[in-house]
Amino acid sequence: TRMKATGEVMAIGANFEQALLKAVRSLELGIQSLEFKGAAHYTDAEIEKLLHWQSDERIYVVTEALRRGISPRAIFDITKIDEWYLHKLEKVVRHEERLKAEGCACLDAAYLRSLKRMGFADAAIARFVGKAETDIRALRKGWGILPTYKMVDTCGAEFDAVSPYYYSTYDTENEAAPSANKTVVVLGSGPIRIGQGVEFDYCSVHCIWALKQAGYDTVIINNNPETVSTDFDTSDRLYFEPLTPEDMWNVLELEQPVGVVVQFGGQTAIKLAKSVQEAGFAILGTSLADINAAEDREEFEALLERLDVARPKGATVFTTEQALVTANNLGYPVLVRPSYVLGGQGMEIAWSDADIGEYMDIINLNVQEHPILVDKYLLGKEIEVDAICDGDDVLIPGIMEHVERAGVHSGDSISVYPAFTVSPRMRQEILDTTGRLCRALHVVGMINIQYIVYNDKLYIIEVNPRSSRTVPYISKVTGVPLIELATRAVLGIKLKDQGYGSGLYPAGDIFAVKVPVFSFEKLPQLETSLGPEMKSTGEVLGIAPTYAEAVLKGLMAAGLNIPRGGDIILSVADNDKQDAVRLGEDLAALGYRIYATAGTAHALNSMYVPASAINGMDGASPNVLDMLRQDRVQLIVNTATRGRDPERQGFKLRRAATEYKVPCLTSLDTAHALVQALKLGLTEEQITPLGLQDIHHGEG
Repeated sequence: TRMKATGEVMAIGANFEQALLKAVRSLELGIQSLEFKGAAHYTDAEIEKLLHWQSDERIYVVTEALRRGISPRAIFDITKIDEWYLHKLEKVVRHEERLKAEGCACLDAAYLRSLKRMGFADAAIARFVGKAETDIRALRKGWGILPTYKMVDTCGAEFDAVSPYYYSTYDTENEAAPSANKTVVVLGSGPIRIGQGVEFDYCSVHCIWALKQAGYDTVIINNNPETVSTDFDTSDRLYFEPLTPEDMWNVLELEQPVGVVVQFGGQTAIKLAKSVQEAGFAILGTSLADINAAEDREEFEALLERLDVARPKGATVFTTEQALVTANNLGYPVLVRPSYVLGGQGMEIAWSDADIGEYMDIINLNVQEHPILVDKYLLGKEIEVDAICDGDDVLIPGIMEHVERAGVHSGDSISVYPAFTVSPRMRQEILDTTGRLCRALHVVGMINIQYIVYNDKLYIIEVNPRSSRTVPYISKVTGVPLIELATRAVLGIKLKDQGYGSGLYPAGDIFAVKVPVFSFEKLPQLETSLGPEMKSTGEVLGIAPTYAEAVLKGLMAAGLNIPRGGDIILSVADNDKQDAVRLGEDLAALGYRIYATAGTAHALNSMYVPASAINGMDGASPNVLDMLRQDRVQLIVNTATRGRDPERQGFKLRRAATEYKVPCLTSLDTAHALVQALKLGLTEEQITPLGLQDIHHGEG
């Protein structure tokens, strides 16, 4: 009964089976059919037992049960899923099994047409019969089996629909007519999930508006029903389709656009760039070769070498043994991560050989297909830049800095504009390096770059040749319409002709602080400690004349119950104890009573910071759990020790804080920012409202 989803997809079809299979592949889980990936590991009895468990994989468990001969009636008795749906699923499973059993021998024109009408993807058919997706596509096109598009009538047939939108099927009549005007297709970002959210829909919509203003017909392909890009009156034509090569190719072949925009739909759209080019259509903006130069590890390393730009040392490895050698050569700590990830998925900081072994086992990737990256981890200040380049000139609307030091994913960090702790010399170096990177990568449009400042030296972490999650934030607070300018640049209009100049845009006289929002209470047993893997599900913005007030606004907006007094628990890892002393001094000066677990209490008391020792979660009463149960705790500051074992004391404390709805900060940098906000002594009523219109005085 507790909602856990972070987003959704929608698919429209001429029948249930077609709509369902389109929806499944819209999820972007790499699943093209209803076949359960892990099915081979389960016995029939285990599959039947799994039917009782309502998980995100339930539909695949149901189809696996049908595949193993468990009757729709028996499944209904367990799941209470209506038998009408179960018989439809059984029909799909029956055809999947026939394809696997008979292979290409069963694929005549009539049967292939019926499979396409049922929603089977070319990639799924290809896998079942042991062919390549391109083989099935060629076979289908050779037999004239092509999709047709039906209009979703937004006027209930009473009037002509002014802005129709379409879904594909395999009927005879096609209702989608391409325009005689020059058309541009914009690829959307699909479902909202951790790592990719509504910010990319913002970018897609602003791109469409700019294209319309430039006189182009606009087409969007997307499948998220909750977004503005899928409003029927946003683009000239909307195709509610999965964002896969096949479904995209079909639309492009119908629309015959002059170009396709891939840089505003997040990682989803960027991953389709290769398929756009293979289909023979132009990518507007940064070319595929230059996208690959930024995304491919070896090409990017070679580029940085040529430009003499520093980055944390690292290597690509394939085995645990290679990872251990690399980590010891680099020196701990190191960052371990899969090659291609969204939202830092699977990233970990390893501090020892034991950590390397544990994380490599967790990643557990296919050696040939998925190399693993091991980089030296630098505990420095992270800087983020969104920039627009027209191929020559570069405009940076603002430089942002993260409150939390490197190691916390940029999506989970508190982000501050302007970067007020960055020196003028370093600001100039960031500007120069950004310009050199943009020109070397031949960027046309948006780019996002993440830097680290470590020991007063600038290192580059990552370059994304696309828009990023900070684009709406920096657009709003600077008044620079990034996507509009980037879209015009993509269409060939130079920055110098767009009225905002180039270089670093002058900062205003306000502070804007972006604070992440988490949904830990919805996700039981999730590790709440922040790290390289993104966990936030949204963000809020605090704007004020001073940094401290902007932080206060942001934290309050994020739902943090700001403690005005009472008991605080500190429990930090050994390498954080020295920093915790300064935090303890500030909290004690503000009048809070500090309780700390044994090691932290000793570190505080030895430096004359008053703190009462309290037993840990599993210690004798009174312990920290007793304090939580008694509703005495206003705030917990807990930094994680290493490892992933859910039996760790810190993990139990963080989860207990979530269950008892007590704010728990897992970074001392965040805690220091909170202290600065608390020192203001402002109540909610005393906070100054500040409108964006007031900041920009009607500009932007």
